[in-house]
Amino acid sequence: MDRRDAAMAYYEAIDADDYDRLRALLAPDFVQYRPDRTLDGPESFVRFMREERPRTDTEHVVDAVGVGGEMAEASRNDGETPRHGDVSAVFVEGRLRAADGTDLFGFVDVHRVSDAGIESLTTYTA
Repeated sequence: MDRRDAAMAYYEAIDADDYDRLRALLAPDFVQYRPDRTLDGPESFVRFMREERPRTDTEHVVDAVGVGGEMAEASRNDGETPRHGDVSAVFVEGRLRAADGTDLFGFVDVHRVSDAGIESLTTYTA
């Protein structure tokens, strides 16, 4: 699976409530940085998505996707160098849509993806 496909599979897994698939996409040291919290570790993130997120009757509508080059010396937000080799950045712009078709908010996600999976995700919302 290429890096862009991994990012797109992330949204498909969440929208389908397929938490096993979601977990399989994440690297062992995955972390999500979001405006309201940081979710450190794949198990913590998957548990939040399965049990704690405010709404589950939503879908991610992707408007644009861009893939950056390989970044062998890329650092995560916490300053640590990724441990799984080269990392590519996948930038996704989209909207979270409710089941009734209402757009709830826009987002830009920056996925850092390596051969081990999605290393980190930084979410910006509007």
